[in-house]
Amino acid sequence: MHASAHASAMKSRIYHLPLLTTIIACLLLLAHGPVAQLAHYHEFADQSAWLGIAHAGDVLSNLPFAVIAIWGLLRLWPMRHHPALYAGRYGYALFLFGLLLTAIGSSYYHLAPDDARLVWDRLPIALLCAGLLAAARAENLPHENGKTTAFLFAVLAIISVDWWRITGENGIGDLRPYLLLQLLPLLLIPMWQAIYRAPQQDRIAFGAGGICYVIAKLAEINDHAIHAVLGFVSGHTLKHLLAALAAGIIVNNLIRRTSTQADSHRPRRNMLLLW
Repeated sequence: MHASAHASAMKSRIYHLPLLTTIIACLLLLAHGPVAQLAHYHEFADQSAWLGIAHAGDVLSNLPFAVIAIWGLLRLWPMRHHPALYAGRYGYALFLFGLLLTAIGSSYYHLAPDDARLVWDRLPIALLCAGLLAAARAENLPHENGKTTAFLFAVLAIISVDWWRITGENGIGDLRPYLLLQLLPLLLIPMWQAIYRAPQQDRIAFGAGGICYVIAKLAEINDHAIHAVLGFVSGHTLKHLLAALAAGIIVNNLIRRTSTQADSHRPRRNMLLLW
């Protein structure tokens, strides 16, 4: 009896792990203090021009985002009521529209990089991250209202970018909420998938997409160094291509779901107390 109670307590703690992780991440960022944008952030290594397009590498490397978004919308929107997509359909819609807007907003920004244009680059990225979180939460947690969750996460995404903009006007430019929104999908979605025993293919797809995105961020940080070594491509251009690959892996997995038996690809839901 004692062993059974101990096992039940351990299981309950596991279900609270995503909430605990979120709280710890928030506390660490609060303790750290404002995270300012890097000095000379807008001075990208790509100075190429093609057909009158300034910074052509960084601008044109956004095209894959649009292609993948349109591919996903054309294939998945008609299937939004499919049992394999239904629970997370609002989050996935937000993700795909955010992806399409990323292609537009990032291209607009890279044509003439400055803080005013950067808002329209960061906002769609925040929205697509919010969409992924909302979809994963709705698919795994019982009684979750996917529509409400997607709406609330979208509002938080807008606030995260607006916080950076407003604090920037006061000379700080605090990126903490925006960075947190990019970090949480990488932490929480694998936890939800493991705790609620999501299908292995879903875990593999998101894991591969997450790895690609982490590598993309590393390429972004090493923009000038990569350009100095390779010459023909910059780190930021590679960041766009790798991030698009990450999105493509996720979209391809969603399309795969609709072509197989839905019941075998729906995450199992547990009725215990969840976050």
